[in-house]
Parts: sequence; C-alpha cells; structure tokens
Amino acid sequence: MSGKNHRELSAGDLTPVSGAATDVAPLGRGAQKPAHERTSTEDVDVADWDRIAASEEFKALLAARRRFIVPAVIFFVVYYFALPVLVGYAPELMGRPVLGALNSAYLFALSQFFVAWLIAGLYVRAAARFDGMAREIIRRAKGGR
Repeated sequence: MSGKNHRELSAGDLTPVSGAATDVAPLGRGAQKPAHERTSTEDVDVADWDRIAASEEFKALLAARRRFIVPAVIFFVVYYFALPVLVGYAPELMGRPVLGALNSAYLFALSQFFVAWLIAGLYVRAAARFDGMAREIIRRAKGGR
C-alpha cells in the first residue's frame, strides 16, 4: 500500500493505514498521559478522599455552598411561580396599566430575566470564594506544597 496518498507503518505504530498522513494521529505516545486520561492505577497523586471529606474545612465549604444555594433556589422558585399565582388570584392588580400598553404582569415577567441574571452574578461571586476554599483544601491535602 504505498503511494503518495498512503503512509507506511513504522515499527511499533499501531495506527492503521489511512488516506493521508494527517488523517489519524499515531496511537503510540512518547509523553506522559494528560491528567484527565490517567486511570486510577496510573494516577500517582491520589488523595485520601475519606480524610478530606471528614475535614472541618471541607464541611465548611459544603455549608457555605448550601447557605448560598438553598435560599437562592427557594427565592427564585417563589419569585418564578408568583407570576402565575398573581395572575390567577389578583388579575386586577396584574392587569393594571403601568406604561402605555404595558401592564404590571408584563413588567413582572420581564423582571424575572433580570432576577435570574442577578442570582447568576451573585453565584459567580460566591463561586470564586468557594473555589478559593477548595484550593486551600487541596493545598492542605497535598501537604501544603
């Protein structure tokens, strides 16, 4: 199978012959695998997850996340379902014109987008704090390196 559109197999290369040299990357690897491709037996930096999960720092991280996420979810669900509830039980309030043809129901519905963006922005800020706490836990788990 030789020709300018086919390449020859080199010794130890398990890649099948393909249409062009750039079609398939060689299966052999000279360098070490990236961290996300290593198996558990190949991972030399295995953490003691039971010890980490039992640590006070990890419990504090979970509690901090819970203190943000639970109230945020409850607030948004209540805010989200307030619109259909108010439209059903207080149609005169929600049908009240505010600005031309816009009534309070339309404005309330539009406000849900802004509330979702606000909660997302607050979560991004809180997640940066959570990430810092997680980095500190990982640093201590690796022996303070």
